[in-house]
Amino acid sequence: MHIFGTNMASGAFVSLVKKDLLMEWRQKHALFGVLLYVGATVFVVYMMNGQPDARVWNALFWLTQLFVAVNSMAKSFLQEHPHRFRYYFTIVRPATFLLAKMVYSTVLMVIMCAISLLLYSLMLGWPLINTGLFILIAITGSLSLSVVFTFLSAIAARAQQNASLMAILGFPLVTPVLMILSKLATAAVQPVYMPGWWGLAFVLLGLDVLIVLLGVILFPFLWQE
Repeated sequence: MHIFGTNMASGAFVSLVKKDLLMEWRQKHALFGVLLYVGATVFVVYMMNGQPDARVWNALFWLTQLFVAVNSMAKSFLQEHPHRFRYYFTIVRPATFLLAKMVYSTVLMVIMCAISLLLYSLMLGWPLINTGLFILIAITGSLSLSVVFTFLSAIAARAQQNASLMAILGFPLVTPVLMILSKLATAAVQPVYMPGWWGLAFVLLGLDVLIVLLGVILFPFLWQE
């Protein structure tokens, strides 16, 4: 019975992720809207400042990822109709539903991050001295931002669909994440010695794990509202 239940949960998890990805693909206007935003932001930065130095390039990249995450992840839960939540309540566990949303958001954010890197390299140059390290940090950053904003989107969706609540709660949570990501990425854009780099990396991963655990613990109570 335990194995059967585990297979049912994993099947529901995969189905939920596929459902969200298919909905994103069908609603191309939302996806292209975010892509247009990224392209316009990079183009405006290029027109105003040309190709910035490495430190400014790094800061601008993470600020762009922040706004991409806000625009992309906000609709993770907010696009779901309240009546649909009642249907999900009858067929899937709340933790499974939340984790599926986080995986979907991470996949979407990684794609957006890759497109951002491409646009940055075309218009703002490529000042990286360690491309592999920066790409690894970018993937980790996509995971971190996705986890944070998916968790906040879940809270906002269950609080009378109040999207402004996500922005208010997001600032104190996402600020340390962005600061850590920027510090970690400095090692990939400048040849500087950074003592404590691995400590920052473990702090970031620990913060991600903590948010996921908080979501798994707290979301069932929101789910029942």
